[in-house]
Amino acid sequence: MTAVTLATVRSDIAGYVGAVILVYTILIIAYILSSLFFAFGGRVPYSRWSSAILGFLRDVCEPYLGFFRRFIPPIGPLDLSPLVGILLLQIVGGIVVSLIRG
Repeated sequence: MTAVTLATVRSDIAGYVGAVILVYTILIIAYILSSLFFAFGGRVPYSRWSSAILGFLRDVCEPYLGFFRRFIPPIGPLDLSPLVGILLLQIVGGIVVSLIRG
């Protein structure tokens, strides 16, 4: 492989990893907002679509956020673990993307 081809492949992989990190961050934010919305009575009882959306977001985000909830207790009604999770995801993701790019 030539150096130009290798640089292009590395840039494409770094772009893909960056996009995956961005999508996961958006999913975490959507999970937080939907949890707040549904907690304040925004959910229609026995609604299949709202249960499906909340179930999908919970299944995707809770394993990652659960790790931080073990170490960061909620402060009254505030749960700071998603904030720490997003911050750490962005920092580590930026480092990984820059390492891939070279």
